[in-house]
Amino acid sequence: MNKIYEIYKLLYSSYGPQGWWPFTNYDGENESKNGNSKGYHILDYSFPQDVNEVFEVCLGSILTQNTTFTSVVKSLHNLKEIDALTPEAIKELDINVFKFAMKPSGYHNQKAKYILEFISFFEGLDGRIPTRHELLSVLGIGEETADSILLYGYKQPEFKVDAYTKRLLVELGLIDEKAKYKDMKLLMQDGLKECIKDEKELLIVYQEYHALIVNHSKEFYYKKPYGVGCFLKEKIV
Repeated sequence: MNKIYEIYKLLYSSYGPQGWWPFTNYDGENESKNGNSKGYHILDYSFPQDVNEVFEVCLGSILTQNTTFTSVVKSLHNLKEIDALTPEAIKELDINVFKFAMKPSGYHNQKAKYILEFISFFEGLDGRIPTRHELLSVLGIGEETADSILLYGYKQPEFKVDAYTKRLLVELGLIDEKAKYKDMKLLMQDGLKECIKDEKELLIVYQEYHALIVNHSKEFYYKKPYGVGCFLKEKIV
């Protein structure tokens, strides 16, 4: 077992399955979550189950840029209250109403532009799965957002890394602070592929692993000094 997979096993045994990505129209719950605990589908990997849920992941992936997911949930629920969680409904909204609903997520002027651009792209797909290259060509879609959309929206094996992932890997001595996104992603994917040969299991682990890192990092890697009290530091040597 390599260190990347060992970290996953330790996190999973500590926190259990996460049920990520949460959906506004689902009644499931993850009681271990602080703040929003609704919408989680623990051990049910059939989500998203329809095109509206796919779009909700895409929408949330854009909204979560430079903010917390707790803030994103507030924006999504604002949009739900005005029946505006579909591309068609958003396009019909007054732009100021749309921006106000997204305000909890911050940068609402910029994100409104990004989302409207993405809607044009999304509708042009006509139901097919976009490539990563196509997503990266859309205004406002960077590597992390693209991988979030592919992994949780389209169930594609693209590992999502973020600032928490980097802080954790640096603290454990597995990467340098100057490591790029693609380097971290390859490290995670190569480590997991070495141990997991079944494609369905690999996808599930990708989905759970990112969510587990976020859960763990909220306690140990949220603020400096990073890693104080992190139990992984004693076990990953």
